[in-house]
Amino acid sequence: MASENEVSYDPERTGSWLVCQTCGTQFPTNDKRKVTTCFICDDPRQYVPPSGQSFVSLDALRSSGHKNVFTPIAADPERLIAINTQPRVAIGQRAIFVRTPQGNVLWDCVTLLDDETIAKVKELGGLKAIVISHPHYYSTHLEWARAFDCPVYLSKEDRMWLAQQDAKRQNFITENETHVFGTTVLKLGGHFPGSLVMLFEGRLLIADTFMATPSGLGNWDTDAVGAPRKRPLGISSFAFMWSYPNMIPLAPEELLRMWDILKKYEFGSTHGAFPGLDIVKTPAEMKQRVLESMQIQIRYSGHAGHAMLKQTIT
Repeated sequence: MASENEVSYDPERTGSWLVCQTCGTQFPTNDKRKVTTCFICDDPRQYVPPSGQSFVSLDALRSSGHKNVFTPIAADPERLIAINTQPRVAIGQRAIFVRTPQGNVLWDCVTLLDDETIAKVKELGGLKAIVISHPHYYSTHLEWARAFDCPVYLSKEDRMWLAQQDAKRQNFITENETHVFGTTVLKLGGHFPGSLVMLFEGRLLIADTFMATPSGLGNWDTDAVGAPRKRPLGISSFAFMWSYPNMIPLAPEELLRMWDILKKYEFGSTHGAFPGLDIVKTPAEMKQRVLESMQIQIRYSGHAGHAMLKQTIT
């Protein structure tokens, strides 16, 4: 784990540094003899593909036709803008540009940072801060923080997963609730000990602290001939996993701990880590969907007597 306390953004210095092709994490060297594996991908919450470990660089991505696409999110197009790299890089997650009255905050991060992206973000007003949900999206966050001269907020519990450190940029969240420039950052844990979500004006940005399921995204309002219908009972909207790629679910006690934090807050939509993972309902229905999804996961994993199954929306 290297310490890099450079104040300014210098793409010529860092452009050749190694970037894991599977998760997008940047390592502070271009020497392939020094970095032969990715410690993030070697963890059971991630993976190394059948083709094996491989690395690229920002210079290579910038010269190979990759671009960051800015897409307003339909639920709140003036204030939430998704940033997604095309063609896909690494996991393929999106960052979300959040426009608050106190300034712009970037939720999560994508690996690619180029002149075009910098110009677009500055056109939108720049950044006051970056908040990253968990280590799988640490990617090139120090490149972004230096380019926009802003702090980046990360959970203290997950600092062991940093490939680079910068005491001038990285701020470590220690509380379950932290206010960052007009947003409320909640530490729910689960996927990682410090996994975060962000609440902004009734919008809950969840990354993959929990993830929308196909049935959660489904349209249950009408049947095949357009007649109104009610959503069937017992339908899960979210999955809560310790490892998503390796399909290892979270334990019931962890879900109860997460619920005890989240149940205090109101939100009418959730916005996940990948394009298309947005659910918009009333606040009452959204919270009920989260609770029901937790209870379904617990019940069908063999814990029919667990205390979480007695929880209700109050």
